[in-house]
Amino acid sequence: MKLKKFGGTEKKIYDLVKPVTDALGYFLWDVCYVKEGAMWYLRIFIDCDEGITIEDCERVTAPVNELLDETDPIPQQYMLEIGSAGLERELLREEHFEVCDGDKVRVRLIRSIDGEKEICADLVRADRNELTLRNEDGTERVIPLEDVAFVKLWFDFE
Repeated sequence: MKLKKFGGTEKKIYDLVKPVTDALGYFLWDVCYVKEGAMWYLRIFIDCDEGITIEDCERVTAPVNELLDETDPIPQQYMLEIGSAGLERELLREEHFEVCDGDKVRVRLIRSIDGEKEICADLVRADRNELTLRNEDGTERVIPLEDVAFVKLWFDFE
C-alpha cells in the first residue's frame, strides 16, 4: 500500500475547500476527481465527531458550489458530490492515520502473514513504511505497508 497523494486538481480543490469546511466545523477527509464513463466527478468527503447527515452535506454544498463557480478551477464539466467519508472509511493519507490513532482498524494484507490475510486491531501508529497495531491481548505487531492492500476503520455491528 502506498499512501495516496493528491493529483494536481485534487490538491487545488482541497486547498480551496478546506477553509470552507473548517469554518463550518467539518473535517475535510478527502477530495477525489475521477472520470467514470463520459462524466467527470468531483467528490468531496467530510466528517465530524457527531457523524454526517444529509443536512451537513447540504450545508457544505452551497458555499463550496459558490466558491467553485467563482474560482472556476476545473476547465471541463463535472458533477459535484459532497458526502460522508463513511463509518468504515479507508485510511489513505498520513493525516487519516493521525486522526484515527487508537481506533480499531481492519487491515487487508496482500499476502498472508502468519496465516492471516486480514487483521482487526487498534491502530497504534503509522508512517510511510509500516503500521503498528495492538491486538486484543495487548501485544503489538508491526506490518510493512508494502504488504498492505488497504486499511479501513472497523466497526463491530454486533
